Amino acid sequence: MREVLAQAAFQLFLERGFERTTVDDIVARAGVGRRSFFRYFPSKEDAVFPDHERCLAEMTEFLAAADDDDPVGAVSDAARIVLRMYAANPEFSVQRYRLTREVPGLRTYELSVVRRYEQTLAGHLRSRLGEGGDGALRAEVIAASVVAAHNNGLRLWLRSGGEGDPEVAVDHALALVREVWGRPAASAASTAPAAPAVSAVPFAVSGGGDGDGEVVVMVARKGTPMWRVVQQIEAAVGEN
Repeated sequence: MREVLAQAAFQLFLERGFERTTVDDIVARAGVGRRSFFRYFPSKEDAVFPDHERCLAEMTEFLAAADDDDPVGAVSDAARIVLRMYAANPEFSVQRYRLTREVPGLRTYELSVVRRYEQTLAGHLRSRLGEGGDGALRAEVIAASVVAAHNNGLRLWLRSGGEGDPEVAVDHALALVREVWGRPAASAASTAPAAPAVSAVPFAVSGGGDGDGEVVVMVARKGTPMWRVVQQIEAAVGEN
């Protein structure tokens, strides 16, 4: 019945538009009463995403049984459960993607669904990395990275109309996440600090011996805030 209702709802959304379709329209198309609809879906929006509750439950079960030795790998594999759900019905997934782009309310609802996946991944990571120190922060950042990587690859596939293998782009994106975050926390903490975003190096050039010919050479990482660049220039000029 859940599938019948979801199919009837989506057909009407495509035919009439989401806003112009009512719950009464949906139950009439499905041949059931209003009570049956609300037994399965709290709202029209839920009928657009009928498979996410099952997928979220499957992800939670998968993570509960995951190996403790590779938490980043576990959450990456958990994200692939969502990908397989989309790939199982390419036509529906592509149509839903296009519909959510057209209806702001559905886009907002979709973001709330994505956030639930992210919270599930972060919760698993916190249980493995710990709440103390940077454990909770690492959990949130890694979970957000996994979701962003997964969604990047998934949306490339959806925008293509569901052509080709969606796992190729998603696997590539998730491999980047594992490359960055796959190291143990202790190893990551022991690495040398990164080079400063801005450095100012006085460089002496030929000229008078009174320092008038001195030049300050700035090296700044792309995207460094201008206030930081100016701060370093002032510090270098003041020192010399």
